[in-house]
Amino acid sequence: MNEKLPINDPVARALRRMGISIGTIVGIGRMLAEDYELLLNLLLGEKGGYREGMGIRDRCIVVKLNEDGEIVEKRDTGWSLNGITNAGLALVAGLLLTDVGGTPFDYIAIGTGTNSFSPSQTALVSEVKRKAGTGSRVTTSVTNDTAQLVASFSSADGLTGSHAIAESGVFNAGTGGTMLCRQTFAVLNINWDQGDSLQVTWKIQIKQAT
Repeated sequence: MNEKLPINDPVARALRRMGISIGTIVGIGRMLAEDYELLLNLLLGEKGGYREGMGIRDRCIVVKLNEDGEIVEKRDTGWSLNGITNAGLALVAGLLLTDVGGTPFDYIAIGTGTNSFSPSQTALVSEVKRKAGTGSRVTTSVTNDTAQLVASFSSADGLTGSHAIAESGVFNAGTGGTMLCRQTFAVLNINWDQGDSLQVTWKIQIKQAT
């Protein structure tokens, strides 16, 4: 096979940037063989283009402020399809039904645990403080498709000394209760005695397939 392309050909330029040749691409295609069609179907979906299924996803945004209320640092986990607990999913399903019901989620907790999230978790790894948040519905993709819960933490909540905050979760009780979701993030070193505070925003979106 002739692998030479005109020097200014866009394909040739792209291949040079990637450091590969047409022969390499052909070789990869041959190795994929019968798996090639399956791979395409998985990536493209029925209507073409990558598709993300309908579901529930979460996002946690944590902002550290100094004593003057100025933003010092910010952590944003981004949207995650892997942050809702098994117990949380079960309770959400129950809340859809009058005959089952349950207690809605209204509390945000912060902690110092750094262990990765697992759907089987029922609490933060090392909780520091939990308090009721302010809930609302906001729009992410479709009108009012996202539940939002916001809470601020400071020395006014009885927090003293310093903590390396690295996790947060949403609960339906001031103590114990069911944990809906949990996320970890790069440590935020908070000195409550010096006036540091945290603003934590949780977003839970119920979304259509895209």
